[in-house]
Amino acid sequence: MDTSLHYLTMANHLLIQKRILEKVKESGLTLGQPKVLDYLKNHDGASQKEIAAGCFIEAGSLTSILNRMEEKGLIERRMLNGNRRTFHIFMTESGRKSQKLVEAAFVEIEENAWKDISSEEAETFMKIYHKIYGNLSETGCEETGKEGSNK
Repeated sequence: MDTSLHYLTMANHLLIQKRILEKVKESGLTLGQPKVLDYLKNHDGASQKEIAAGCFIEAGSLTSILNRMEEKGLIERRMLNGNRRTFHIFMTESGRKSQKLVEAAFVEIEENAWKDISSEEAETFMKIYHKIYGNLSETGCEETGKEGSNK
């Protein structure tokens, strides 16, 4: 197995997605929908632009995710203050039930991920992982021409 940061991050991301979809399979949720429900838990009524940024989803992809969620009755789009250009997304009662299922799945997956890892190790890892995120958010390799390095 490749031990580079990018490979392990990608592999872990895919494993988490797979586990989430397994756990919520019976609800009919599809890729992208759990993430949106999780975001709406604390941002109900957010604009599509806010959801896209908060979930790291391209606007075009989010539109199709939201269309499917609306068809399933998980969310509803509303205009606020007469602004016809910006829709705000609200969870329905069915969406809140699915969100609780997603939340339970995330808790279970994280508990499993941290198994056999001390709280000190977990805290150190998260501090470092936040620094990595900050470093990558500040400047992209394509912007600076820098190559990634293994430390």
